Amino acid sequence: MEMKLSLSVPLLFFFFFLKSQTLALNPNCEAQDQGSNLKVFHVFSPCSPFKPSTPLSWEETVLQLQADDKVRLQFLSSLIARRSVVPIASGRQITQNPTYIVRVKVGTPPRTFLMALDTNNDAAWIPCDGCLGCSSSVVYSPAKSTSSRSVNCGAPQCKQVPNPTCGGRACNFNLTYGSSSIAATLVQDTVKLSADPVPGYTFGCIQKAIGSSVPAQGLLGLGRGPLSLLSQTQHLYQSTFSYCLPSFKSLNFSGSLKLGPVAQPKRIKFTPLLKNPRRSSLYYVNLIAIRVGRRVVDIPPAALAFNPITGAGTIFDSGTVFTRLVEPAYIAVRDAFRRRVGRTLTVTSLGGFDTCYNVPINAPTITFMFTGMNVTLPQENILIHSTAGSITCLAMAAAPDNVNSVLNVIANMQQQNHRVLYDVPNSRLGVAREQCT
Repeated sequence: MEMKLSLSVPLLFFFFFLKSQTLALNPNCEAQDQGSNLKVFHVFSPCSPFKPSTPLSWEETVLQLQADDKVRLQFLSSLIARRSVVPIASGRQITQNPTYIVRVKVGTPPRTFLMALDTNNDAAWIPCDGCLGCSSSVVYSPAKSTSSRSVNCGAPQCKQVPNPTCGGRACNFNLTYGSSSIAATLVQDTVKLSADPVPGYTFGCIQKAIGSSVPAQGLLGLGRGPLSLLSQTQHLYQSTFSYCLPSFKSLNFSGSLKLGPVAQPKRIKFTPLLKNPRRSSLYYVNLIAIRVGRRVVDIPPAALAFNPITGAGTIFDSGTVFTRLVEPAYIAVRDAFRRRVGRTLTVTSLGGFDTCYNVPINAPTITFMFTGMNVTLPQENILIHSTAGSITCLAMAAAPDNVNSVLNVIANMQQQNHRVLYDVPNSRLGVAREQCT
């Protein structure tokens, strides 16, 4: 049966090809459409206005169709697995804010904002014209964007923001960010990251800001909530992204945010993402041990254990600068670090850092050991130096004595010059060393 099929298919194809060539000698190109019966011509047909200027042989026709197919398949692949690469810079020198920033174009005509990346927030928000307490001269004006529209109180998005209220028909909300607070109106407009426009993106238009910790030109939330970039661009990027954060000292946009599953690193180790219904946006992972040099530190298991009820556990965060460990874990790591550096050296403090030295030191590596993945940090990721270069400190601290004192945070300094991949559909997080500065 297979032999007959393999012989008959070429013969049938050849028959139809001859038949089509015969019909093409006298095509009825002027015949009119009949009701709902519309004539369809192939693009290479003699009746087609797009036919080649010189007739193609059968071989040339097949090759041309094959080439067109390849382009079409690439286009279809781009629809189901889009990617976009957005440059990242440290905001320290550019916006005087200790966060990482990306260029985002908003509105029609578009205006560029340097928005802070934050993996543990969902909604995006930017300063609006007339904002009280906003420090940026770059503001968003809904009235000047032809693609802007407000979000009314009955819209489902209004129920997805914190503390929603109604002002007339518009949806307003309030939230705290660090030590600051903002009041904003919910709007929708076209947002463009790199080459990909996202029409109808929902974000907050800041009307009032109190405090100094609000990023000057706004924030782009990369959390897992319904108003995050992941959720609003799921059809484009399938809830997958990675970033490589450059050094704080880097003045240019040398890092990168890669959106979508295409072109993500292949050689990368993963650890499972954990879900906490009480803090659904946070990227929890299972930190099982910490090694200083070659020795695993003796840490009470409860200090690292994941507990969705209390919120305890370990998260990756792009918005926190220095890694914070719960007090029992930090003390154990700090003491092991001091022993490896040398017991005879005098330890001093600098601000919130309690393990500093006034002389050059030979620091050990620190390895975070997760389920299925180890991340070993070299000296550049664990030491900070004073401006004059005379003081060197361990760039970690104990978790603050507040509601988050049960949370270990792997912060952005410890992530610098690593590719961190968030694969939400497969519920995993990967880390690979990459020089992006």
